[in-house]
Amino acid sequence: MNLSLPWMRLQGESELETRPSARPVVASNPVEVRDKAWRTVNSLLALALFVGILVYLSERVYIWLDQPIQEVRVNSHVRHLDTESLAQTLASGISNSLLSQDVGYLRELALADPWVHSVSVQRQWPAAIEVTIAEEVPVARWGDVGLLNHQGDIFWPERKSDYDSLPKLNGPAHETRAIMQQFHDLNRLFSGYGLKLTGLSLEGRGAWTLELDNGLQIIAGRDQVMPRLRRFMKLYDARLSDMVETIEQIDIRYTNGVAVKWRTEERQDDAG
Repeated sequence: MNLSLPWMRLQGESELETRPSARPVVASNPVEVRDKAWRTVNSLLALALFVGILVYLSERVYIWLDQPIQEVRVNSHVRHLDTESLAQTLASGISNSLLSQDVGYLRELALADPWVHSVSVQRQWPAAIEVTIAEEVPVARWGDVGLLNHQGDIFWPERKSDYDSLPKLNGPAHETRAIMQQFHDLNRLFSGYGLKLTGLSLEGRGAWTLELDNGLQIIAGRDQVMPRLRRFMKLYDARLSDMVETIEQIDIRYTNGVAVKWRTEERQDDAG
């Protein structure tokens, strides 16, 4: 006996209706695939050709620009520096063509001149080296052979009598800026009495020695320098200014007075 179960039939029909139908796969057209491949190959060949031409042109331009250096030009408004001698020194340091030349080496050659404070070296076309110089500006003598610039840096050019009018400073090399500042501060003090500071020395232990334009040397020590000098200047203005030609040195390191070293007759004749 066969029985028909409606709920079983309905369930089967629902499963058949919801089952997805298969989609046919269409094969690619061989002609289209071949054309696409050729387009890719042609694009790569065109790119390679472009890069090759670019490299070739770059090499030709580089060769055209990299010419033998014909001239060294030094641009500077200088007072002490011998620009012709410097140009010859730089010319002797040229060993390559324009683009191949190491301009850093030329810069070091220029800085070796003691009168060169800063320098810029550039390539110029047609083939030339252009050098722009900032010259050292001496503001003081340093010891017996050196000079100081406005930044307190020591440089060592050939000394000439032109620099004898500059104040003479001396002391530890790492204290140049402090010595310059002390010089300016003390000079303002003396200018109020019609005097000028021409020399200042700082000893290693911190003691100061001053020289004035009237030939007087003052030993100020290292402690309370400005108070001592103010006290001394009152004494100088009241009693010592008229005798300055007979005085060689004054030591003001004392609390209640000063020690005076008098000139001998021979030294007085030299001072006169």
